[in-house]
Amino acid sequence: MPVSSLSESTQNYMKAIWSLGEWSDEPVTASSLAARAGVKLSTASDAIRKLTDQGLVDHAPYGAVYLTDHGRSLAVAMVRRHRLIETFLVDILGYAWDEVHAEAEVLEHAVSDVMVARMAQRLGNPSRDPHGDPIPAADGTIIRPQAVLLSSIDDAGRFQVERISDGDPDLLRFFDIHGIAYGCVVETQPPAPYSESIEVTVKGHDSVLLGVAAQRAIWVSSAN
Repeated sequence: MPVSSLSESTQNYMKAIWSLGEWSDEPVTASSLAARAGVKLSTASDAIRKLTDQGLVDHAPYGAVYLTDHGRSLAVAMVRRHRLIETFLVDILGYAWDEVHAEAEVLEHAVSDVMVARMAQRLGNPSRDPHGDPIPAADGTIIRPQAVLLSSIDDAGRFQVERISDGDPDLLRFFDIHGIAYGCVVETQPPAPYSESIEVTVKGHDSVLLGVAAQRAIWVSSAN
């Protein structure tokens, strides 16, 4: 079953279930899925029942939601579409990185499998999108970088930005002003006592204090 044969709603739910578990160890529940999809809990619960009947997810009443092997392959195909479109919009069409998520959310339902393959070829089969998220290969293989949340860093050091959440366009624009982007190196200073802010500096830019919300949008690896 090609992913293009699924309804738009099913495509959205499959991608949402997979994405909820990509950077978190928390179980995917009906509540978290409803919040991610922006729908009522009852609506998400109905969708989960339908996906279970289709053999795309496993779900025990009041338990976590898990993709079946078949469901995972379809969800990863949707993620591949989305991230290739984002990359195409930035690299080929000149979009800013804060503009592409909403555009890709629309376009991912309209493009054919052939067009997805052509975009990948045109882009040179990239492995990461503009925000650092891994782009699944055509065979479903995913290479996730070893990275931790910036908010978990307590000591001063040099870190490479591996991934930035694209959930908040305003935050992406703020990061852009201060040179914080996927692939850059940041120098951090530990927070002042009783402070939740971290001082971050990118070469060529003034230092900036990042609060908890900003720290939780950035994943880093050691650059020392």
